This record gives sequence, structure tokens and C-alpha cells, in this order.
Amino acid sequence: MIQSVYSRARERFDRFFDNPLIRRILKNSGYLFSATGISAFLSMLQGILAARLLGPANFGVLGAVTTFTSTLNRLASYRMNELVVRYVSHFQEQGEPSKAAAAFKTASLLEMGGSVLAFGLVWALAPLGAQYFAHDVGLAIWFRIYGGIVLANLISESATGLLQVFDRFRSIAVITALQSAVTLMLIAAAFFSGAGLFAIILAYMTGKVLGALAYTISALVLARQSWGAGWWQAPFRTLADQRRSLLTFAFSTNLSGTVSLIAKDSEVLWVSGFLGTVPAGYYKLALALANMLQLPVSPLPKATYPELSREIARRNWENVRYILRQGSRLAAAYSVPVTLFLILFGQWIISYVYGIEYLPAYPALVVLLIGYTFVNIFYWNRVALLSLSRPVFPTLVNFAGMLLKVAAVYWLVPVLGYTAFAGILSGYYLFTVGIAAARVSLDVRRGTASAGAAS
Repeated sequence: MIQSVYSRARERFDRFFDNPLIRRILKNSGYLFSATGISAFLSMLQGILAARLLGPANFGVLGAVTTFTSTLNRLASYRMNELVVRYVSHFQEQGEPSKAAAAFKTASLLEMGGSVLAFGLVWALAPLGAQYFAHDVGLAIWFRIYGGIVLANLISESATGLLQVFDRFRSIAVITALQSAVTLMLIAAAFFSGAGLFAIILAYMTGKVLGALAYTISALVLARQSWGAGWWQAPFRTLADQRRSLLTFAFSTNLSGTVSLIAKDSEVLWVSGFLGTVPAGYYKLALALANMLQLPVSPLPKATYPELSREIARRNWENVRYILRQGSRLAAAYSVPVTLFLILFGQWIISYVYGIEYLPAYPALVVLLIGYTFVNIFYWNRVALLSLSRPVFPTLVNFAGMLLKVAAVYWLVPVLGYTAFAGILSGYYLFTVGIAAARVSLDVRRGTASAGAAS
């Protein structure tokens, strides 16, 4: 009996890793996971030191400063890594390197414009951010100083996309880990020297600037190696037949990013604006612990996206189904046990690691884990839609979810307090990811049926 169970388990294990697509995805994810794991561990140490040094109120201010800049940066962002993966991969597969170079150049120029715009927004709106989110207008100068990371990230999204296209996941992993290590060293120095909030802000800023520059330099070197020294002279006219779809893709992903900012990526600002910096400090910690659930899963979309784009371009629908199915199984095998662990031991972790004053973060953590687990299992929902040339669909779904979420915030938060934000976010994830995954499933079934009828 035991031998039979072992044999079946071994057979399933071998079959799971038999497909070369899964092996390649796991290999590339492995590079990113190694970096993500190291980075997450270092980030956790950063968070512990910063939380203990600053206390809940200033920890909330730190969250307001960093989230304010990242929110405005993403507001002007076109998610150029996704555009680069989609179009550069396509042109490389079609044997058209000149078009691939032109697509990367177009993405880089669009991103530059967005970055300059974002920095201008940070500079102009810093006094309002300090007044309404940090509740101290005197902190406006630090909102502006931290906003300098936007200029360092001029083409970092496009650069990351190019590294993904050419399977330079090891480079991404190394840069990610080194960035976190530098940040941790600076925060540790601030902690042991008894420095305050501003030293922590500078530590985070320095790490992000160095990481962005490293991505950019690596991608420019790769572009030269792949397309020659004059790659940047690739004419835009080679993309004339793709101009409409490329711009539609860019602006739809920008709109989708804007919707995501309001709906899920600016949570600390919402909490701080509605309830103050102390609840924001609790919620920032709850989000940080919930993000532990995404550690090994977060690299999977980046590694899966190029493979899905290639297989869909080749009309290999069985491979597409295999990638999605096995990816969900792999994510669930990790997510469910970790969720249970955090529910059982979350209070102990918060109390003994961060300090008993942070215990009010636990209820929000438990509620967040519901939505995060669901997102993990269907982690491929967005990249699959982009690969299927449906960049507008997730935008529409997220927009509907955003309207419902904002309405729920004004309805529930005054009654239930900051924990309501966690419940609303989890509900948003269940709604939007569920619809997106269903759309992907329908398209893949239709593609499979069409391929079968054609043969």
C-alpha cells in the first residue's frame, strides 16, 4: 500500500517536471525566487529595525512618504516591462530584430516622458501629501527628496522587460538581492546609531536608486549585444503596422495601473488619510506580513509571461493549458500551508518580533490572507490576458472593482475601522481576479477548439 502511494506520487512528480516549458519557467523563477527570498528576508529585517526604531506613528509616516512617490510614479507609468515583453518577444520570434529594437526604443522614450511627468507631480503635490497623509506639512521637503528615485528610474521598467525577454533572470536576481542588502546595511547603521525617520528615508532611497541604475545599465549593454551598437537608431516607421495596437497596449496598461493604484496599491495612503498615521503603521505591518505569502509566487508571472506569449503566438494551446494548470497547482501547494501558519502564529510573530504595540495589526493580516491566497493561485490571470492580446479587459474589470471598492470604503470604514480596508481589499481581489481567470479559461478553450477543428 505504502509502495503504491509512493509510486503514484513519484509518477505525478516526474510528470509535473517532464514538460520543458515548466522546467524553464521554474528555472527562471528559481533565479527570481532566490533573489526574492533573499530580498524578502532582508526587507523583513529592514522592516523590523525601522518599526522598532520609529514606532507605529512614524512607521506610518514612512509608509506615507514611500507610497506617495510610488503611487504618483505608477500613475504616470505605462508598465513598459509588459509592453517590452509582449512586442519584443513577438518580433524576436518572427526574426525581425530591427522591429524589436524599435519597440524597445519606443517603450524607453515613453517611459522617460512618464518618469519626468511623475517627478513633476511629486514636486508639485508634496505639500498636499505631507498635509493629508503624513499630517505634517513640514515633511513636504522629504516627500520631494524621496521623489528623486523617480528620475533614477527613467527606463527601469523597459530595462527589466528586456532582461526578461532574453532570459537574463539571473541578472535581475542579483540586482534585486544587492539592492536589498545595501538598504539593510544603511538601515542597520541608522538603527544602531539611534538616527531617526529621515535617515531611514535616505536608506530606502539609496537602495532604490542603485537598483534602478543597475537594471538600466544591464539592459543597455544587452541591447547593444543583441542588436548592435546602432540599435537606438532603429526607425519608428518599421512599427507603422503595429503602431495602433502598441499604443493601445501602452495606454490600456497605464489606465490599468492607475486603476490598481486607487484600488489596491495605495492602501497605506488610504488608511493614513482616513484614520491617521498610527492605524497606517498597523496596516503597513499587516501588508508586509501578508506579502510573505507571495514570496515564491511573485516571480512566477515574470517567468510565465514570456513563455505564454511564445506559446500563444505559436498556437500551442495544449502547452498554454498545461502552463496555467500546473502553475496554479504549484502556487496552491505553497500558499495554503503558509496561510494557515500565519493565521496560527501571526500574533506571536507580531508580538515578539515587532513589539506588542503592533498587535492590532493581526486582525487585518488574517483578512488580507484570504485575498492574497486567491491571487496566488491564479497568479497568471493578468499576464495570460496580455499574451492573449486582451490588455483592455483587465482594465475594465479592475475599474468596475475599483468603483465598488471606493464605495465600500466610504460605507464600511467609518463603522469597522482600519480592518475594513483589509476586508475590502480581499473582496476586490476575489472579484477582479476571479473574472479575469474565467476570461482566460474561456479564451484558451476556444483556442483549443479552433485548433482541433483546423486539424
